[in-house]
Amino acid sequence: MFIEVAKLSDIAPGGMIAVEANKKELVLCNYEGKIYAVSRRCGHTNAPLEMGTLEGYILTCPLHYSQFDITTGEALSGTVPRHFGDEPMPESIGRFFQYAGMLISKIKTYDLETYPVKIDGNSIMIEV
Repeated sequence: MFIEVAKLSDIAPGGMIAVEANKKELVLCNYEGKIYAVSRRCGHTNAPLEMGTLEGYILTCPLHYSQFDITTGEALSGTVPRHFGDEPMPESIGRFFQYAGMLISKIKTYDLETYPVKIDGNSIMIEV
């Protein structure tokens, strides 16, 4: 059963919005004029994906920079280590980030669930 979750005018070209349908959190992505729907939460550590970036069909998580293909939901990469610049940081903070990075790298990045989308006039309909 398809449920209306948004209007086409709600999503700019190349943009994303978070919606909810039947208690499922989703992100709608507008890629080349076509709407895609994927799980809202990152397949790595549950970050809200609409706060990340969408470049073409690649959605990048705002927390650890895992990347996903919005057309298939496939996880294209695991986490990407963050670069804190060339400024030296206190040793204790450096050790913390090194340890946290090691732990984060051990968490598997799962594919996102995708959902069928249907456009009816100006309405975006999702099947959940």
